[in-house]
Amino acid sequence: QVQLVESGGGLVQPGGSLRLSCAASGSIFSINVMGWYRQAPGKERELVARIISGGATNYADSVKGRFTISRDNAKKTAYLQMSSLKPEDTAVYYCNFVLVEIGRVGYREREVWGQGTLVTVSS
Repeated sequence: QVQLVESGGGLVQPGGSLRLSCAASGSIFSINVMGWYRQAPGKERELVARIISGGATNYADSVKGRFTISRDNAKKTAYLQMSSLKPEDTAVYYCNFVLVEIGRVGYREREVWGQGTLVTVSS
């Protein structure tokens, strides 16, 4: 069973920094896309940043220049370095991987979500 485990959320003051991590475990052949989404209270879930296997990235306009996504393929882990945090960055952050799982009958592509980690930006 493929699982994603997130860590790194918490309370931070405006202007501060946090780094989120998301590690995958299970029978994984490859991870094509690693992404971070967030959902603030009363709002829909939105894409924050995404990185594909070749290293190309894209970011939401609201976080460009402040957040950096990276990946460690050997560790099957994605990171989100968040700097210059603002109160409007407060949300539950979810990692999302598009990966190829090794199943009993072969390989299959799946989209897997982490459990979410709360980031609160407040003084």
